[in-house]
Amino acid sequence: MKEFIISDAQEETAVLVGLITQTQDERKTHEYLDELAFLAETAGAEVVKTFTQKLPIAHSVTYVGKGKLQEIKEYVSEHEIGMVIFDDELSAKQIRNIEGELKVKILDRTSLILDIFAMRAQTANAKTQVELAQYKYMLPRLTRLWTHLERQGGGSGSARGGSVGLRGPGETQLEIDRRIILNRMALLKEQLAQIDRQKATQRKNRGRMIRVALVGYTNVGKSTIMNLLSKSEVLAENKLFATLDTTVRKVIIDNLPFLLSDTVGFIRKLPTDLVDSFKSTLDEVREADLLLHVVDISHPGFEEQIEVVNKTLADIGGSGKPMIIVFNKIDAYTYIEKAADDLTPRTKENLTLQELMNTWMAKLADNCLFISAREKIHIEELKRAVYERVKELHVQRFPYNDFLYQQYDDEEE
Repeated sequence: MKEFIISDAQEETAVLVGLITQTQDERKTHEYLDELAFLAETAGAEVVKTFTQKLPIAHSVTYVGKGKLQEIKEYVSEHEIGMVIFDDELSAKQIRNIEGELKVKILDRTSLILDIFAMRAQTANAKTQVELAQYKYMLPRLTRLWTHLERQGGGSGSARGGSVGLRGPGETQLEIDRRIILNRMALLKEQLAQIDRQKATQRKNRGRMIRVALVGYTNVGKSTIMNLLSKSEVLAENKLFATLDTTVRKVIIDNLPFLLSDTVGFIRKLPTDLVDSFKSTLDEVREADLLLHVVDISHPGFEEQIEVVNKTLADIGGSGKPMIIVFNKIDAYTYIEKAADDLTPRTKENLTLQELMNTWMAKLADNCLFISAREKIHIEELKRAVYERVKELHVQRFPYNDFLYQQYDDEEE
């Protein structure tokens, strides 16, 4: 793979920009920007300021209004900011106009996520998937990125600078670069198709073991749970997308073997191209017999994160499967205690953990657990619940067979 990173976010100062719109209120916008800041920090940037603006929809030319863009420009110039990151995907026209005005590097949420994926990818499979997603992102934006391709021969680079003039020879160069990208994408798709066939064969060769997949929003503790259940050492960090390559382990609980896979975390506004590119990885979810949906109950927006995961599961054809919801990080859960004379209605933020568990979660009592993977709280209950569900699924599938104890080497995919 010819490595490249769309943006070089490391060790630079950055400001963030988001919109408060008809479909996204102020609370949600700030929550999204907090997540964007975490993404930027994961990529190595230092976030120093956040800008927001109320608009019905994003401005088609400059995303924000002219007055807000001027305010951002003055701040960027005065504080020598290296990049401005926008919380939505920008069009080629928006990027070109914003760059022309601010004279600094412009990123959007999608390019930032792609950067992190490029930094995190370790195996040939993951690198191929990320590279394909990057090219899909670049293709409609070639009017500003074609000189970036020209610099590819020297290794990794970044899309810096303003727009590029495309008259005369420039148009010829654009057409050449477009053909290069399309040919490269076709090759990458062939490689991924071959990988997909190999993975499908591997999954068939696993025989009759029940397959369990850990799914959830990014950074909710899936890899830590994987380590606890499988007694392995899968990378677990307090960073977004610490896991890109699906890891599969054979797990035995009370002499009952099954396969457990840890998959890439989901996130709001996850680029469609990334979902498409990671098809072979997400097949682990599609073909699983049981899903462990891990939720960070200490996160203020965990209910929306549940919705994001459920929607993504539906999009990839992984919904409708037996599922256990694992509410993790109960040790980090906090609430705001209301004063005795405060007569305003109580909200979720005012509920103790026990009170929260008695809300809509009570209806899921048979299919949810409350644990702390870090502090190893209620891990035995988790193991027992997984054991019972795996045993039930095995009996349903093989009613006349004893449990099959097949050899299966630990495998990182």
